[in-house]
Amino acid sequence: MTSSETQAIVTVSLLAAFADGDKHDRERSEVKRIADGLSQADGIHLPTLYQDVLMKRVTLASVVPALASSEARQLAYEMAVCVCDADGAQSAAEQVFLAELGRALQINAPAAAEFRQQAEAMASAPLAGAAGVASVASAAGAPGAAAATPSIDHAALDAAILNAAIVNGALELLPETLSTMAIIPLQMKLVYRIGKAHGYELDSGHVKDFLATAGVGLTSQYLEQAGRKLLGGLLGKIGGGLLRGVGNQAVSSGMSFASTYALGHVAKRYYAGGRTLSAQMLKDTYASVTQQAQGLYSQHLPAIQQRARTLDAGKVMAMVRGA
Repeated sequence: MTSSETQAIVTVSLLAAFADGDKHDRERSEVKRIADGLSQADGIHLPTLYQDVLMKRVTLASVVPALASSEARQLAYEMAVCVCDADGAQSAAEQVFLAELGRALQINAPAAAEFRQQAEAMASAPLAGAAGVASVASAAGAPGAAAATPSIDHAALDAAILNAAIVNGALELLPETLSTMAIIPLQMKLVYRIGKAHGYELDSGHVKDFLATAGVGLTSQYLEQAGRKLLGGLLGKIGGGLLRGVGNQAVSSGMSFASTYALGHVAKRYYAGGRTLSAQMLKDTYASVTQQAQGLYSQHLPAIQQRARTLDAGKVMAMVRGA
């Protein structure tokens, strides 16, 4: 893709992020942080794009003409769908935006519908029923309530957290947009399973609140991961693109590994302690463990690369669904 097409795809993704007009200030701040962090990438000044979108100085009508190739138009549409689905079910405003985008990009309607269905299935996959953490018998209670204190296999939990971090690091090495989107529901499942292991029955609202309090935005995390993938030249590649871009993807793969590892271990401390950590302590602990996890990435990179070689779209969807 040309630099102008890449810039147009990023702009469409930012437009999608604010399509519902109801983003929490915390999420807006995270999106701005990402734009500032990526800054001058591939000749694109992301802080300026962010301001242009926020101030409504750009529209779909002004950006779509820059998407000359069918591949770039398809990728722009897929990223927009994933951005809208990253935090759960699409709002009415997001549905209107995606319909308008599909028409403007002249996306094949059946193909667009199929992709939307896949993304929505991923976004709405149930938290329960996923493998990876040893089953612990506990009495079901109200969402967020503790059940009878279970016997916890800490070694199994630690192994499951590391495995989840390796899987999410591997997903960043795959070229499909849905692979990046899968990281968020897999992180949510991990937190759910850790809560359950400590006797808590959690719903998606509680898990999302936990992630947000720790400092992990859903929409912003997808934007950062997919943005790095796109600007690194891997996103959208087919076949031979897999692992060829490992050098470019080391940063985003390492971030996904570290954030998942940190979320798992912070959740373990949080639920083991009866959910007594304050919001600031939770955020500070997450930042500290993330830094520690970044130092572990190179040690586990061979396992991450090997796992990436075994994954495909079907296996990714199965993991999200808990199969």
